Amino acid sequence: MELKNQTIITEFILLGFTMDVKINLGLFVLFLVIYIVTTVGNSLIILMVIINPKLHKPMYFFLCMLSILDLCYSSTVMPKLLTDLLSTEKTISLAACVIQCYCILLAEGCECQLLAVMAYDRYTAICRPLHYSILMRWSICYRLVSLVFICSFMLCIFPSIFNPLTICYNRINHFMCEMLAFIKLACDDLSSSETNIFSVSFITLLIPLMLILLSYGFIISTILKLRSAGRSKAFSTCTSHLAVVALYFGTVMLMYFGPSSMYSTDQEKYSSIFYVIVSPMLNPLIYSLNNREVKETFQKFFTNFIQSCAV
Repeated sequence: MELKNQTIITEFILLGFTMDVKINLGLFVLFLVIYIVTTVGNSLIILMVIINPKLHKPMYFFLCMLSILDLCYSSTVMPKLLTDLLSTEKTISLAACVIQCYCILLAEGCECQLLAVMAYDRYTAICRPLHYSILMRWSICYRLVSLVFICSFMLCIFPSIFNPLTICYNRINHFMCEMLAFIKLACDDLSSSETNIFSVSFITLLIPLMLILLSYGFIISTILKLRSAGRSKAFSTCTSHLAVVALYFGTVMLMYFGPSSMYSTDQEKYSSIFYVIVSPMLNPLIYSLNNREVKETFQKFFTNFIQSCAV
C-alpha cells in the first residue's frame, strides 16, 4: 500500500468499540480468553499433526496450514486490540498500520483458497479414492500450498502497490487497520478503490466458494450412493470443513459484498470480529470435536502427559 501523504500523517487513532472503561475491561477479559483458546487450540492441532504419524496425511497437512494461518490472523490483531482496551491512547504508527493491513489481506486470501484446496482434497478422497495417492501425493500438496500463498500475494497485496492513496485523516473507525476502514481516510474519490476491492474480492472469495460448492456437489452425489456405514464415515470427514467454510465465508462476504454505504458504519467493525477473532478460535474446536483421529490423538497425548507428570 503506497501512500501519497500530503499532510505527513505518521500515526493513526483506532476508535475501537467504546470509551467506557468498564465495557472495555469486560471486552479485554473476553478477548483475552478467546486469544488464549485460539493460541492453545491451533498450537495443539499443529503439534498433534507433527507428532502423530497417523496424521501424516494430506487432509491433516492442510489442517495444519489452516491452524498456522489462524495463528497469524489472530496474532496480527489481538495483542494490539488487548493493549488498546486497557489504554486511553489507541494509536498505531503508519508502518504498523500498513503491515497489519497487509497481513490481514494476505491471511484472508490464503484462507479462502486453502479452504478450496481442502474441499478438493475431500472430493478426491471420496469421489476418486483409487487415484487419491497419485492426485494428492506430497509433491502436489506442497505445490498447492505454495500456489495458495503466491496467488494470495499477487491478488491481495500486489494491486495495492499500483493504487496509491492520498491520506487526509488519521482516525480509523475500527479496532484494527482493515482495508475497508482504511480507504475511508483517503482524500481521493473512493469509486475506483471500491471497484478494485470488489474485483479482487470476486476472485479471492466467490471463485473459491464456487469451487467448494462444486466439490461438495460431487461429494454428496457420491456419498448418497454408498451404504449407510460408509455414508456416515464420509459425512463425518466433511461436516467440519463445511462448518468452517460457512462461518468464514458468510461473515467475510457480508463485509466485502455489502453496499458501499455500509463501509462507514459500525456493522463492518462488528462483522470483522467473527472472521478475525471468533473463526480462528472455533476452527480447531470444530475439527477436533468432529474428527475421530484428532480426538484419539488428543486423548493419547494428554493421557501420556498426565502419566509423565504423575511419575
